[in-house]
Amino acid sequence: MNPAPPPLPSEQALARVLKISRLNGWSITILSGLGTLVSLAFGDLVGAGLGLLATGAGAMEVRGHRRLKRGDAGGTRWLVRAELFLLAIIATYAAGRLLSFDAESVRESITPDQQAVLKEAGLEMADIIPLVRTTFRVFYGALLLLTVLYQGGMTLYYRRKVPLIEEALAARPPASG
Repeated sequence: MNPAPPPLPSEQALARVLKISRLNGWSITILSGLGTLVSLAFGDLVGAGLGLLATGAGAMEVRGHRRLKRGDAGGTRWLVRAELFLLAIIATYAAGRLLSFDAESVRESITPDQQAVLKEAGLEMADIIPLVRTTFRVFYGALLLLTVLYQGGMTLYYRRKVPLIEEALAARPPASG
């Protein structure tokens, strides 16, 4: 008995893209859907709107996965667009937050009890505001950087696999209807 030949690189690429897109698409859909519900529960309509958009990006990726699974190479376009859409959503949010720091809002949010703790520690409000500003910028800057790296990387990954996926799907026998 002859052993089965090893799978072609195109078949391996298709299998890998199907696996990644299923996991990634459903993860985005579920997590952003839960985030949307939490935002709604807290009355954060902007957060809920962004969550809905991100959920839509996850659904786009799931749709692309399903199209590929059915043998439609056009599913790769859905995968690429989903990643670019999600990148745009998160990057816009992070950039908006970076530009929105309000020191006065920070001052107003510190309770008298917190102010007492700060005084006991020998800190003044003037010491805290630059620390909060730096933390704010580092957090949203890191979010922006990580989003560009991850979503951008996924976009490039999917885009580079298009020729192999098309080759793998073209080699499959036509589906019987």
